Amino acid sequence: MKLNLQNLVSAPSIRVDILLLKELRRVTGSVTSSTHERKSKTVIVMDKKKIYLQLNAFSKMIPIMVIMKAMGMESDQEVVQMVGRDPQYSVLLQPSMQECASERVYTQEQALEYLEAKVKKSAFLNDRSEKEAGAMGVLLNLFLAHVPVHQYNFRPKCIYVAVILRRMMEASLNAETIDDKDYAGNKRLELSGQLISLLFEDLFKTMCSEVKRIVDYSLGKASRSSPTDIYQQLVKRDYITSGLERALSTGNWDVKRFRMNRKGMTQVVSRLSFIAALGHMTRISPQFEKSRKVSGPRALQPSQWGMLCPCDTPEGEACGLVKNLALMTHVTTDEEEGPLITLCYSLGVEDLELLSGEELHRSDSFLVIFNGLILGKHRQPQRFANSVRKLRRAGKIGEFVSVFVNEKQRCVYVASDGGRVCRPLVIADRGISRVKEHHMKELQDGVRVFDDFIREGLVEYLDVNEENNALIALYEGEAGPKTTHIEIEPFTILGVCAGLIPFPHHNQSPRNTYQCAMGKQAMGNIAYNQLCRMDTLLYLLVYPQRPLLTTRTIELVGYDKLGAGQNATVAVMSYSGYDIEDAIVMNKSSLDRGFGRCIVMKRTTAIKQTYQNKTSDRIIRPRRGPDLDPHMQILDADGIAAPGEIIRPNDIYINRQTPINTVATFSNPSELPDSAYKFTPQKYKGPQGETTVVDRVALCSDVHHNLCIKFILRQTRRPEVGDKFSSRHGQKGVCGTIVQQEDFPFSERGICPDLIMNPHGFPSRMTIGKMIELLGGKAGVSCGRFHYGSAFGEPSGHADKVEVISDTLVRHGFNYSGKDFIYSGITGYPLQAYIFMGPIYYQKLKHMVLDKMHARARGPRVMLTRQPTEGRSRDGGLRLGEMERDCLIAYGASMMIFERLMLSSDPFLAQVCRKCGLLGYYHHKLKTGYCSTCKNGDNVSQMKLPYACKLLFQELQSMNIVPRLQLADP
Repeated sequence: MKLNLQNLVSAPSIRVDILLLKELRRVTGSVTSSTHERKSKTVIVMDKKKIYLQLNAFSKMIPIMVIMKAMGMESDQEVVQMVGRDPQYSVLLQPSMQECASERVYTQEQALEYLEAKVKKSAFLNDRSEKEAGAMGVLLNLFLAHVPVHQYNFRPKCIYVAVILRRMMEASLNAETIDDKDYAGNKRLELSGQLISLLFEDLFKTMCSEVKRIVDYSLGKASRSSPTDIYQQLVKRDYITSGLERALSTGNWDVKRFRMNRKGMTQVVSRLSFIAALGHMTRISPQFEKSRKVSGPRALQPSQWGMLCPCDTPEGEACGLVKNLALMTHVTTDEEEGPLITLCYSLGVEDLELLSGEELHRSDSFLVIFNGLILGKHRQPQRFANSVRKLRRAGKIGEFVSVFVNEKQRCVYVASDGGRVCRPLVIADRGISRVKEHHMKELQDGVRVFDDFIREGLVEYLDVNEENNALIALYEGEAGPKTTHIEIEPFTILGVCAGLIPFPHHNQSPRNTYQCAMGKQAMGNIAYNQLCRMDTLLYLLVYPQRPLLTTRTIELVGYDKLGAGQNATVAVMSYSGYDIEDAIVMNKSSLDRGFGRCIVMKRTTAIKQTYQNKTSDRIIRPRRGPDLDPHMQILDADGIAAPGEIIRPNDIYINRQTPINTVATFSNPSELPDSAYKFTPQKYKGPQGETTVVDRVALCSDVHHNLCIKFILRQTRRPEVGDKFSSRHGQKGVCGTIVQQEDFPFSERGICPDLIMNPHGFPSRMTIGKMIELLGGKAGVSCGRFHYGSAFGEPSGHADKVEVISDTLVRHGFNYSGKDFIYSGITGYPLQAYIFMGPIYYQKLKHMVLDKMHARARGPRVMLTRQPTEGRSRDGGLRLGEMERDCLIAYGASMMIFERLMLSSDPFLAQVCRKCGLLGYYHHKLKTGYCSTCKNGDNVSQMKLPYACKLLFQELQSMNIVPRLQLADP
């Protein structure tokens, strides 16, 4: 299955950036426009006090005043009025006006002539009218493409440019008004549905034009004797299916209309564990190159609160760029714009067409901008915003329509476009929550669902921008008279993966990030149908448990039903010296009882191929008898391995024969003699010493209707030294040693721990949440109740307080701090100190030593260089790299270097001519070395050198470079 991920794109609104270049201030204002037909980016740049338009359709930057004149605004005074009468703005516009005059552009005709020379001709060679193909076409269709133009009336576009210019001038005068590129409200997410609909639309239009071309061609022929079947053209070509399949399999999104060529848009969903798949569904991948070392887009933005998880981001180069949605985030989809625009006008918005330039920036009214389009002005912006909110809460308009009053920019933004992130909040009237006790009781009884809260105006969705107009209280008790909303629950600011961590607010923040990455690698259950699936690789825990210390998120996402770990009794103490650097000492009896035991299922596939001459492979039943090949013992009567059989290396699991001739045609290909087939069995190439069982065999057909046989091979593994384990607090460690239970310490109650963890793991990591988890788990075991540790949950009762947990422990006869009186398993005497001991939820990770262990003495070599192969899968050699070589040089171990780099790699006995210095060869008849250049063997010596070196010399000779070896006596 392929999953298309969300992409961050900029919003279709004005964005003003500022770049300080040495002493020169450069301001850019950019608008990304998107319509059903095209996407374009309009950039206006203020450079050296002059203002220019930058557009892809023009070969160079165009002075902004030329653009204004080309759109019919010939009077400079009108432009100044539209930007604002303030002398500061007119001073900044003056250089642009002077430049326009220096180009001798005064009228609309002169401006269009000037622009005509700057239009890139190649971009507009379509069959459009000449008027639309040139400068006028660019201004109509590409320049601010989302602003409509009716009957060549460019006034709305002129006003839009004036607003951009005013914003840029404010930015150059006051740095505080600059927009932040990384602000979450300026971003839009592209969902998979939108991207696939774009692709489908493009493929459908391509198919229509292609069929039209074929029909036109066939109808244009002189003789039309053969009929044209349009249906055949549609079915045969398979435009849409093949296009969608290609895009999903390669990840390359090519939409010709928008000149969109994006790569890596699809990823295979990770089915390693239930939580890995769930976390993958919430992932957001950016359009930003991961290799660039910039801190801005990677930093944690305050505007991400409640929308994007602050913890769940990968380590390394993608850190901070790849993000995950928080628990209650909703991503909006496009809503119909027409009714909302009509509504805005009926709520008192003065139409843009009726306003003069003078009225545009009057201090008593605000601009109303709807999805990046300027509708007009409103004299009472706060009243207008409140009216829209009332209508939204009453369910008269869409629940995801957002209205935001920006006092700084003197604008009201109304948004109904898709891709905005928003989240639900409880509405409060003067600090009193609208959600009452009876509402919550109805919810618990199943009478009421979440949608009812939205419909009745008790809860509403706010996006990032509208949150700026709200005063949100964290808890109901903290709400004041000015509070407009109350958080549903603070733990919802975290995502799915971070929600599994108990007491994350007591941990150092990087530890939570590490756990988010490791939780996806933990073995457990992946789904209820996991034993019916045919996955390529499947890791399952034999005895998974639900955590003793749980969180509300765990219950919400269903992790308690499909867990990925086990509750281990952990003693925090030093033992045996095999626990240094986070290693874990494990109890052998616990492993015998099934702790950490896992099943690895691997899929192998065999195909019964059909060839072009209609011959096909055949599967032969094995001949039973005393002379049966031992490698064929697992085969069933049909020549395929039987389920339940133990399979060993080199065992044949499919007894297949292939026709020798797959090209020549035969009269009856199904009745070929046995001599026409060769034996091509499929053998199992697994490592020695593993017990592998054939779990399931499935027969199906592939795309080309060949018989496809799938085998699931099962291995059961118990933990061994070197296997990786981790708690839910980023505390990872490998198994250091396995000790008999008799030698393990035990408590006075006779409890023996499953694991021993070194106490040095706590001080520098500061994972206090792990300590509280141990206390909560111990209290839960003693009183028979699951304790909770949700993030920030103590005030609302979603996390148990340490004092309450300690009281429970004392009530059941334990020490309040979770420490126990321990006896040494070796001496039998009590230990000198009390030991912190209790249950902690441990995860077994997929990194097992059996999959990593690799060593070799002699083995396969590369044919070309005669050096050992590379990699564990090819039984490769262990590379001594440059740094290891440097160390050996520093030690002065010259013979060691000689042995590693040549004798153990690719030694070769070469024949070298002392006279010409070139390589010769050994003449077997003459029993001597021979130089092919000198045509004799008088001066030939033997020397040992790496074969790769000899190959280099010969490759250099092939390029006319002659390396000569000068030999000297030792």
